[in-house]
Amino acid sequence: MAYSAEISRTNPACILILIDQSGSMEEPFSGSQRRKADGVADVTNRLLQNLVVRCAREEGIRDYFHLGVLGYGGEVAPAFRGPLAGRTLVPISEIGHAPARLEERTREREDGMGGLVREKVRFPIWFESVANGATPMCQALNRATGIVGEWVRQHPEGFPPIVVNISDGQPTDGDPTGIASELRGLRTTDGAVLLLNVHLSAHTATPIQFPNSEATLPDAHARLLFHLSSPLTPGMLSAAREEGLQVSEGARGFVFNADIISLIKFLNIGTRPSNLR
Repeated sequence: MAYSAEISRTNPACILILIDQSGSMEEPFSGSQRRKADGVADVTNRLLQNLVVRCAREEGIRDYFHLGVLGYGGEVAPAFRGPLAGRTLVPISEIGHAPARLEERTREREDGMGGLVREKVRFPIWFESVANGATPMCQALNRATGIVGEWVRQHPEGFPPIVVNISDGQPTDGDPTGIASELRGLRTTDGAVLLLNVHLSAHTATPIQFPNSEATLPDAHARLLFHLSSPLTPGMLSAAREEGLQVSEGARGFVFNADIISLIKFLNIGTRPSNLR
């Protein structure tokens, strides 16, 4: 069955995140004062932290994943900061040991007696918020195709790479249909590369999560992103249902008009292969 390859230290998985860093990412999320660029940076850093924790064992961090972040706006380039700057795909153990910095934050936790306690924690930062330039999505997808193509050649029997594209606008460098098709056409013996898309909204609108047809989508841009997106794997469908979402067979890895909560859920679902060994 496709998308069932074991993920292990000798057969790791690949996750590549493409993040729109255009000027419009200065706008706030719908119903919030928070800039989209800041929210995406926070969610991306938390995703990296969660993946590090998932791969941690008594003897250290196991390299179940190699992960990269590409930003696209003023340029298309690797987006890690600090010791990992300039690198594309990095083993998760190196990510865990090399954040650019640690930021002190405050969080609430239950005190065991029905109350909440505020405590300070150190939050690792690998990726900073950026918002300038246009939206060269085609260039970003083309760069991703080269990175993922090399990965597939090196890991021909691995779990197929997952590429997550997060953007708030339309491409400014042409129609991405052809290059997205080329990217999704890459495959290991376990299945085709998965391309997932998140459209971020600055307007008050109900997010459309994991549709299985274009019938409910409001405009041509939404329909374009739907057709760029891969169907969810059986494991992703199960993960979405565990999150309480109503998803049907044939649902695509796509959210339109996403707010920050929808973005968090999407990344948790889209990057959760269940067959770690």
